[in-house]
Amino acid sequence: MDQDMVMLAKVRLLSANRRVVRGTEGLWAYRLLTRVEPEVYGSKLAYVLVEESRSPSVRELPERRLALLDEAVEVAKALDTANPYREKVLRRALEARARLGS
Repeated sequence: MDQDMVMLAKVRLLSANRRVVRGTEGLWAYRLLTRVEPEVYGSKLAYVLVEESRSPSVRELPERRLALLDEAVEVAKALDTANPYREKVLRRALEARARLGS
């Protein structure tokens, strides 16, 4: 893993001055950082993936929405069962996935 990219992702998250950074910036940073520290950033990645699946940019792209939600479920399931956010983000991702399939 490129440590400069990891540092850049952390700086961007910190400079955003928000608890969760959404959109493409958040997706990029959380995807990168989840590979390095999955228990720290995985729940935020799953959250942002579900948010992105509702964005206007993918509203008319059901395959893309499904891919985002499948990724969110996969990330949430990979979290340790002791992670305090695991159940919440997993439930949220599964519910969004079920609504899409309806």
